[in-house]
Formats: sequence, structure tokens, C-alpha cells
Amino acid sequence: MKIVKGEPLHPHSVKDARHGFLELLFYGQNRERPDFNRRMFDEDFARIFHHSDRHSGALFDITSSNYDLTERLLKSVVTRYGPHACDKTIREWAQEIARSLMWSGQAYFYRWDDPESDEFKIRSFGSSGVSRFLGATFQWVPRHTERHWDRDDEEKPRELRLLDKRRVMHFTLPKSLRRMLRTQNRTLATIDRHQYEATHFQPQATHENPNPTTYFDFMVWRDNQDRVFYRSTRQTGWNGRKYDGAKRSDFFDCHRQIRFRRNQLVLRDGILNQIRSELTRVGREYDGDYVVDIAPTAALPKIDQLDDLESRLKREEAGFTEVIDFCLKR
Repeated sequence: MKIVKGEPLHPHSVKDARHGFLELLFYGQNRERPDFNRRMFDEDFARIFHHSDRHSGALFDITSSNYDLTERLLKSVVTRYGPHACDKTIREWAQEIARSLMWSGQAYFYRWDDPESDEFKIRSFGSSGVSRFLGATFQWVPRHTERHWDRDDEEKPRELRLLDKRRVMHFTLPKSLRRMLRTQNRTLATIDRHQYEATHFQPQATHENPNPTTYFDFMVWRDNQDRVFYRSTRQTGWNGRKYDGAKRSDFFDCHRQIRFRRNQLVLRDGILNQIRSELTRVGREYDGDYVVDIAPTAALPKIDQLDDLESRLKREEAGFTEVIDFCLKR
């Protein structure tokens, strides 16, 4: 094993990786694949911006001590659909961070310098095999094959890469969401694991009895599963994309939608605060007094607006349509 100082490797660039016991210590949790409900929740919860936000004018109020440096930093961020103007870059960057946080609980970006110019790029390098200890960031790279088109392939040994902390940008889930999601995900994993076990209670047809009678009540099984599901998602407010429940009242659905959207805004605001903090830290390498602040404009919903909406709903001053329009269209 080699211990080196260097730039991070993206997991997709490591071909034919060979995982052993040591790799399980670094990759075990990150390589876990979520099942149906967990995967669906991750997709829904990470959607912190709605499609209508793309046409709502400026989404962020950017205040900076050096606007030229702020524009330079944001233009260097490599996003999935970039490059864009600063406002759209922040939106896509925050959305990309949200998806990574829901997948692994961490998001890492690195500032790569261009040796031929004075420019640099900030791009994600994946959280697999990455850990932090006493402020230092390490990346574990397993044994792998490095392929070349102009010469023979090389077999690379294990590496523990010590990354330059000045260039690493690290994002985490807000503390208020971390325990909530951990508890919910354990229950959703159990529901997914036993989702189709009711079929085991269906008697098998035989030649002598081609239409066997079953005394197992599948409706009771379904109701119990729904009850466990809604209890497990009570804190997050997620409805599992179930919009036609006859047993649920409009009042129940409204409170759920408000709670779910509020948690999404907690995630959004937490990511924006971390973007502000990381940009300020990186920017001070170029300007020692650099400060930047990023806040959502009136085009985006605010947590206090949801609190007011929930209060009016309790007083029967807000209706179902108003709540759904606010939570699903803003």
C-alpha cells in the first residue's frame, strides 16, 4: 500500500477495481444499494427545486465583497448541464449536492488547477472510499488496472491519498435531518425486504386441488404495511407517492405535504449555507478579505411561509388547494 499526497480519483475512473477486506472498511456502507421505497424517497426528497423555479427570475440574492471573484468561482463549478450564469449554477450545484447527500450522506468537490493557465475547475469526485480524520481528508483507492491506449496496461497497488484540504469542499446533511433520515431508512429497508412475503401464504395449486382456498386476508396485510409505512415517515412527511388513499383525509394530506416541503427547505437552506461557507474559504486564497453570502429570493418558498400556512390550516383559514399549490408548485 502506498501513502501519497495527490489529487482525488473519481470512482468511475478506477477500472477493474479489486476489493478485499480493507476495502470493505471504506466502501461497505457506500456500496449499499437502496431498495424500492428508499430509492424513491431519495429521489423525491433531493428534488429541492421545482421545475417552475427555472422561470421565476432570480432565485438567489448574492452579496459579495468581490463580485468578480464570486463570478469566477461560480463559473468554475462543473455542473451536469452547465456552464450557466451564476444563479443557475447555484441552483444546479445545490441540486447535485442534494442528490449526493441523499445517496451517501456526504458530497465532495475538489478544485483542480489548470497548469497551462490561471484558471481552475471545481467538480465532484464522489464520496466512495473518502473519509475525514482530524480535519484531514483521505481517499482509499483499491488495487486496480490503469488502461492506456498507447502502451501496456498497468497494475496499480492500493493507495491512501492525502488530499489537499485547501482544495477539498465538503458538504454534509444538516444535523436536524441526519437522525431523522437514518431512523426512517432502517424502517423503509425492512418494509422493502418483506414487501412481497404475503405471497408465501398463498397455497399452491395442485393437480388434485387446482383452486385451493386461502384464509389469509391480504387486505389486513396491506393495511398493516400502510400503517407501518406512515408511522415510519411521520417526521419527514413523505407520502410514498400515494395520492389516492380513501382512508386519508385532506387534512392529513395537507399536514404531510407541509411537513415534507419544510424538511426539503431545511435541506436546501443547509446546502446554501455550506456553499457560502466553502466559497468564502476558497475565495480567501485569492482575496484575504473575501466574503460571500447567498440567500433565496422571494421567488423561492421560505420556511416561515410554510409555518404561516400550517397555522392558517389549523385555524381552517387555508384550504386543500392552497396547500397543494404552495407545496408542489413552489
